[in-house]
Amino acid sequence: MAEAHQAVAFQFTITPEGIDLHLSYQALNQIYLSGLRSWKKRISRIKNRIIKGVYPASPSSWLFVVIAILATMYMQSDPSMGLITKIREHLPLSSHTGPHQVILIVVLYIYLPCIFFYLTVSLSCFPCQTLVRLLSSRKPLLYSYQTSLPHLPVPSIKDTLERYLESVKPLLDVAGFQRMTRLAAEFEKSLGNHLQKYLKLKALWATNYVSDWWEEYVYLRSRSPIMVNSNYYGMDFLYVTPTATQAARAGNTITALFLYRRKSRIPGTVIPLCAAQCERMFNTTRTPGEETDVLQHWQDSEFVAVYHRGRYFRLWVYRAGRLLSPREIQYQIQRILDDPSPPSPGEDKLGALTAGNRMPWAQVRKQFFSSGVNKRSLDCIEKAAFFVTLDDQEEGMMGENPSVNLDRYAKSLLHGKCYDRWFDKSLSVVVYKNGKNGLNAEHSWADAPIVAHLWEFTLATDAFHLGYTTDGNCRGEIEHSLPPPQRLSWDIPLQTHVSESLAVAQALADDVDCHVFPFREFGKGRIKKLKMSPDSFVQLALQLAYYRDRGTFCLTYEASMTRLFREGRTETVRSSSNESCAFVLALEDREHCRKLFRKAAEKHQNLYRLAMTGSGIDRHLFCLYVVSKYLGVESPFLKEVLSQPWRLSTSQTPVQQMELFDLVNHPEFISLGGGFGPVADDGYGVSYIIMGEEMINFHVSCKHSCTETDSHKFGSQISQAMMDLMTLLNPDFKEATKANPDKQS
Repeated sequence: MAEAHQAVAFQFTITPEGIDLHLSYQALNQIYLSGLRSWKKRISRIKNRIIKGVYPASPSSWLFVVIAILATMYMQSDPSMGLITKIREHLPLSSHTGPHQVILIVVLYIYLPCIFFYLTVSLSCFPCQTLVRLLSSRKPLLYSYQTSLPHLPVPSIKDTLERYLESVKPLLDVAGFQRMTRLAAEFEKSLGNHLQKYLKLKALWATNYVSDWWEEYVYLRSRSPIMVNSNYYGMDFLYVTPTATQAARAGNTITALFLYRRKSRIPGTVIPLCAAQCERMFNTTRTPGEETDVLQHWQDSEFVAVYHRGRYFRLWVYRAGRLLSPREIQYQIQRILDDPSPPSPGEDKLGALTAGNRMPWAQVRKQFFSSGVNKRSLDCIEKAAFFVTLDDQEEGMMGENPSVNLDRYAKSLLHGKCYDRWFDKSLSVVVYKNGKNGLNAEHSWADAPIVAHLWEFTLATDAFHLGYTTDGNCRGEIEHSLPPPQRLSWDIPLQTHVSESLAVAQALADDVDCHVFPFREFGKGRIKKLKMSPDSFVQLALQLAYYRDRGTFCLTYEASMTRLFREGRTETVRSSSNESCAFVLALEDREHCRKLFRKAAEKHQNLYRLAMTGSGIDRHLFCLYVVSKYLGVESPFLKEVLSQPWRLSTSQTPVQQMELFDLVNHPEFISLGGGFGPVADDGYGVSYIIMGEEMINFHVSCKHSCTETDSHKFGSQISQAMMDLMTLLNPDFKEATKANPDKQS
């Protein structure tokens, strides 16, 4: 993910002065503040439940009601004047429940989450999963599971160091590995246990010992541009554009996003996941600061900010509490498209301030946007539900060279013209002249799976639920008395500052080399027939492709979610393992190589499980490093670990709502997924989405300034590696491919 870039480069300046007691106080104070923020979130969530009338549909609430009724029964009191007796008649086991049964219920409530989250699924676990379903609400609300989710555990120092050394062994020579082993041993014996105590103290007090520090120091304290370095993008359908009318596509897209915002329920699942990241999806912006940025979230917003041909507008999408129909929003968008007024001086490239370095933007914001007309207009953008760009270009897989156009489409969504997006907004929707759309997302508030879930719903609702008329317009009636969109006004005597930010952003954007390609030869269907995890298959193909491209192995980053825990975000899966390297090196010996491939795939799946269940390597080491900085102590081991570059950063874009897309009857509605910018100056960023049974879409990025990287060349290496692995595991595949050459891209 793009976060890997920040994890390598982040720096922060906390230098407490004074005696040792003062240093310890600083660390304890930070732990206290971290816990305080966690408790404020809890109180806010409880308040929202009361206001919205949401009952906490979880085992704990059911257990509380049962205990309350049993207590009144044993005390022989009836404060409800007969009502409790009637309720008790409808409770399960109400006539047979005794003290032993109550104790059993309590034990099951404590024991079931433990075995559910830490053991693999097997037949013996099936009854437990059934109980989870029975004890949970059949229609859980968004935050129904929050209070029942476990806290992220702190791994032991010994386990983390052992796993770290195992992960870097194939990447270092003998002398280098011996040196790292010595540094790790010294760290464990001296500073490590001291830092671990502070970390365990934080874990007891705070909801999640990683997430707040991760958000602040990896994202918000970075002073480099967030465009390309942090923000990521999502694409439209590959083959289909539901309408070629720009205003109509914008109308349905905006409507679908607001319908998603109104959703209070989540799909039923036997695996409860944390929903904390959903809180700041809408009505959120990242405001710049000289030392650290701040995420600002507003409770509600009934308008969006729109950019078109250098001008900014505020578009109200609610009228008298009613969400406008898609046709009405199209009507309002068309008004903006037809508006002939020119931009005011300096307005057209104002968005470049959000694309450049953060400190100059913070200084300009404080100097020129703290009062008056500029503040009012900036507030309209920052308090909007999300940002919309009506782009005057045409994008998508089209023309005589569709591959080149796909690459241009990806670059457009990643950075645009560097001034026609508002990169600080949590979500920036782009609608192109030919009806294609896309999304640019700011990274600090949430990770890609959250945005992917939103974007899947948006595309499916747009195409299948809202739909269009035969002439390509939105459906619904128009109230012609709607007031026109409000043009925002500016007084901008800061063209020099805008030009400086634009120059920084333009240099960064011009250096990005993007390549997007659909791999059509096979998909997860054929991989699963080999009894293989599709993700492990792709990851091993990436290892093989990188080795062929560079002749060596590298530290590889794969993002894994930790949303099985409260306020969990991500953990790193170090995909380059001893097993994967051994497989790549032994590729010529077919029979032996098959065994090594299976072993490497099993190792990757185990690494993924460890990351998901809180036993990863990198977040633990990251938090130990943060504690060491608060204490003002240096660790050569931690310093070296966190400075190692991720030359291959990878991420799978999950497809979470396949039921929304009928790919059997409508295979043309294939999503392209999304991607992110290059992580290391001399490395690759690779995102992939496994769509349906027969296609995998890849997004590859690197930098033109590095002579050793080439996105198209690496894309070809990935395709060839995928084919070679399938041929290795299924020799009949090669003959089948020859018999059906049209399927090859």
